[in-house]
Amino acid sequence: MGPTLFMSFFACVLLGVPIAVALGLSSMIALLFHSHVPIMVLVQKTYGGVDSFTLMAIPFFILAGNIMSFGGVSARLVALASCFFGRFSGGLAHVTTAACTFFGAISGSAPATTAAIGSVLIPSMKEKGYSKDFSAACAAASGTIGLLIPPSITMVLYGVVTGSSVGKLFLGGIIPGLLMSVTLMIINYRLAKKNGYGKEQPVDLADTWKAFNRASLALIMPLIILGGIYGGIFTPTEAAVVAVAYGLIVGVFIYRELDGAKVYQVVLNTAKSSAIIMFLVATAHCFSYLLASEQIPQALTDLMLSFTREPTILLILICISLLIVGTFLDNAVAVVLMTPIFFPVIESVGIDPIFFGVLLVFTLSIGQITPPVGLCLFVACNISDVKIEKLSVTVLPYLFALMVLMLLFIFFPQIVLFIPQSMAL
Repeated sequence: MGPTLFMSFFACVLLGVPIAVALGLSSMIALLFHSHVPIMVLVQKTYGGVDSFTLMAIPFFILAGNIMSFGGVSARLVALASCFFGRFSGGLAHVTTAACTFFGAISGSAPATTAAIGSVLIPSMKEKGYSKDFSAACAAASGTIGLLIPPSITMVLYGVVTGSSVGKLFLGGIIPGLLMSVTLMIINYRLAKKNGYGKEQPVDLADTWKAFNRASLALIMPLIILGGIYGGIFTPTEAAVVAVAYGLIVGVFIYRELDGAKVYQVVLNTAKSSAIIMFLVATAHCFSYLLASEQIPQALTDLMLSFTREPTILLILICISLLIVGTFLDNAVAVVLMTPIFFPVIESVGIDPIFFGVLLVFTLSIGQITPPVGLCLFVACNISDVKIEKLSVTVLPYLFALMVLMLLFIFFPQIVLFIPQSMAL
């Protein structure tokens, strides 16, 4: 049944069938032709794939991010970031990275972060004399922070697939997310010096305080989410609901930028994004069930362990695979497909599942800017009107810097585990 499963899946993909449909269709074909298991099992597995309280956090986090995005948060975060980082060489590039870091702690999505901050700052950068391709590359690379810094939708998916603690995964993403931001700012600075991009005028203390006050309500949201989770007040799913309620109050009654039409658009966008992810999780659960029934993950585990049992080498091999997969597949697809395959490997050699989850999400975030099909690249292209071929070259310094950071995490896992293990104490 295994060959039929894979052949039908790749045939569907080559024909342009959406990944979620391809997973379900290939599962059905394999079951019909090579198994005596009733087809009703697929229905049960499809429902079972989304029958999870933790998964409810995904639509609510998406909704909270959309509410804050439509509610005027982007401009306020950009203004705040400009006060602190605009004074350095390549000031607007640093502002872009810092604003993406702030917004990523609200949206939990890389493309959403690139779109929200890029639509504000890419035009401003071009007006200040920054090249279009540099502006787009900076926004695309900085947007990937949204995938890693908590709360992260991709980490929720990993937690559901593996049964790992979502709260610990969020904690594990804090230091890597901040290091990611610093690394991108270093690249911004070097490229700005090379191309002669200047700095913005320093902002006095009064204006800085005013910008902080205007953005403070937006910055409180991640504090409410993380503080509530780690204070034992509510679960990650309940935290997502609280974030939605908070976002509505801020957007409607305080910022007053959310009217009926915008709320309708927010709900519509959230429903579309949530439906895609949930349908993907459901069909991937069927696909994973058939893989497990054929003992394919176990066979791959035995194959990898026959080469080496050294954890560091295994992690490097897995990350290379994830870099390739992340280039062609959406991060949600990659998580639900690849995690069941690699998780037995890391368990067998004693690699911490929280560390591996953060590393997996970070590696897949690199795929968001890996040519030729990195999703953040296309978002930035649409905003900046730059061709993907040119942007693919300009983004290479950011890409290589993130790969070096990935190796740093592999060789020094305590960078990821320090906060989760400290909080556990």
